[in-house]
Amino acid sequence: MGNAVRPQRRAVLTGGLAAATAAVLTGCSSKTNGSDAANAAHAAAASPSPSANAAPRPDSARTAYARLLEGNKRWVSGQLQHPDQDPARRAAVAPEQKPYGVIVSCIDSRVPPELVFDTGIGDLFVIRTGGQVVQPVVVGSIEYGPVTAGSPLIVVLGHQNCGAIKAAYKALKDGTELPGNLQSIVEALRPAYKQIAKVKHADPVDAMIRAHANLTAADLRSNASLAPLVKKGDLTVVSAYYSLDTGRVETLTGAPAA
Repeated sequence: MGNAVRPQRRAVLTGGLAAATAAVLTGCSSKTNGSDAANAAHAAAASPSPSANAAPRPDSARTAYARLLEGNKRWVSGQLQHPDQDPARRAAVAPEQKPYGVIVSCIDSRVPPELVFDTGIGDLFVIRTGGQVVQPVVVGSIEYGPVTAGSPLIVVLGHQNCGAIKAAYKALKDGTELPGNLQSIVEALRPAYKQIAKVKHADPVDAMIRAHANLTAADLRSNASLAPLVKKGDLTVVSAYYSLDTGRVETLTGAPAA
C-alpha cells in the first residue's frame, strides 16, 4: 500500500514508540516474581532442560528465514516436529520473550502461521488482519518485534484465494462500497488494485494478492523506525505467498542474501 505509512503517522509512531518502549517491555517481557517464579522454576525442574532439545535462536534474517522454510517443508510433507511446544519451553519463555521473526498475515482460518511454519511458543510475533492490511496500530505492532526484541526478520504473507482481497477487487472494479468498516480494508487495498489494473492478468485477484504483499513489504522497509535497521543489515523484510492447495510458501521479494 503506497500510503500505508504516512509521514505524520511515522512521526507519531517513532516518538511514541521511543517513549513507550520501556513501559511496554515491562508489561510484555517482564520478569516473573513470587509464586509465579516458583511455579516456573518447578516446571523447568520437572522437565528436561529446554536448551538440550530446542534449536538455538536464529541470529540473522538468513538463518531465521531458513528455519521458517524448513518448517514449511515439514508442513507440506506432513512430517511435523511441533518444536518448542512443551512445558519446558513454556517455562523457559515465561520470564522473557525474544522471537526471531514477525509474520504479518491474513485472518484466514486456513493460514495459521505457527502451523504453516511448524514453530512453537516464543518463536514468532504474529499479526493477523483481513488481507494482511497494515494500518497505524498494526504498524506499531510490527515495529515491536525488531525494535524491542531484536527480531531480524519480518515476513508479509499473502495467500491464495484471499476472501478479503477478492471482495476488495470486486468492489473496486464495480465502483461499489462494502458495508461498515470493511470499506477501510478496500481503501487500504486500492494501491494494489491500481497496480494490477494496468496490465491484463489471467487471474487478477491472485495478481492483486501478490502485489499487495509486495507493496506492504516495501512500505515496511521504508518505515521510519524500521528503515535504519534494514539499512544496517539488522532487519530483512520478505514478501511471500502461501498456497492453500499445496501448503507451500513461495518467496516473492526480499529473500535474505545467502
